[in-house]
Amino acid sequence: MTDSDIRTNPDNFCYRHPDRQSFVLCQRCLRTICGECQTPLPVGVICPECLAEQRKAASAKVTRMPRRRVAGLDGKPVVTYTLVIVTSVFYLIGLIPGIGLHVQNLLAFQAQLAYVQPWRLLTVTLVHASIFHIAFNMLALWALGRSLEPLLGRWRFLALYLLSALGGSVLTALLAPNTWVVGASGAVWGLLGAMFVIGRHLGANVTAIAVLLGINLVITFLPGSNIAWQAHIGGGLVGALTGVIFARTRKIRQRALQIWLLVAVGVGLLGALAVPLYLSA
Repeated sequence: MTDSDIRTNPDNFCYRHPDRQSFVLCQRCLRTICGECQTPLPVGVICPECLAEQRKAASAKVTRMPRRRVAGLDGKPVVTYTLVIVTSVFYLIGLIPGIGLHVQNLLAFQAQLAYVQPWRLLTVTLVHASIFHIAFNMLALWALGRSLEPLLGRWRFLALYLLSALGGSVLTALLAPNTWVVGASGAVWGLLGAMFVIGRHLGANVTAIAVLLGINLVITFLPGSNIAWQAHIGGGLVGALTGVIFARTRKIRQRALQIWLLVAVGVGLLGALAVPLYLSA
């Protein structure tokens, strides 16, 4: 409203209530407003329309802080589910006549073949001897992964699983080089070892995990169990070591150190695998 408009309104009636005379102007549009239409501000009063516009402009300027999403901390253990599905699919492929046996022979672990076919160090986790064997391992992987993966993050959890599997294969190659090994037990033992170490570091009650480790250890050494204890112990030890690394390098500024330590564990395991070759040379 301009000054000329004000002069043509000598009686100064409220623009929203023409029957109410007032001598108070809105500080923004300069229209006359009665007491009911006035909203006090530090610099005067404004009318309802100007107040609504001001609130709308203020709300438009407010931006929400983006949610900080951390990989693996969204509660969905994607890697765990993927490992369970992939392993189960390979087990089903192994049941196909004519094809299954060939696939199993190509993926199972035996130290002498691993030197020329290194993928066997990890693909051993995809081959299982029976339905009970894979059911037990996948149940343990599902149960442990649902807790560990959201805690560690997807890539750390995958690194833990693979390093544990590698640890089981390497110790088997060192102590039982002529033994054929199948199953993901070494990797699962690594998850148990890491959970025990990380739980202790965080101050959690790890009694149940310790009991589970003890029971599995007894079963592993039962006469006639036909279990490659070397894979279990190797996977458990490497898993515990990886758990120590994760527990001691949790800060963001330690991320590079954590990666290098994990690489060092992998290189060290491969170096240990070369010891028999060096001794036989």
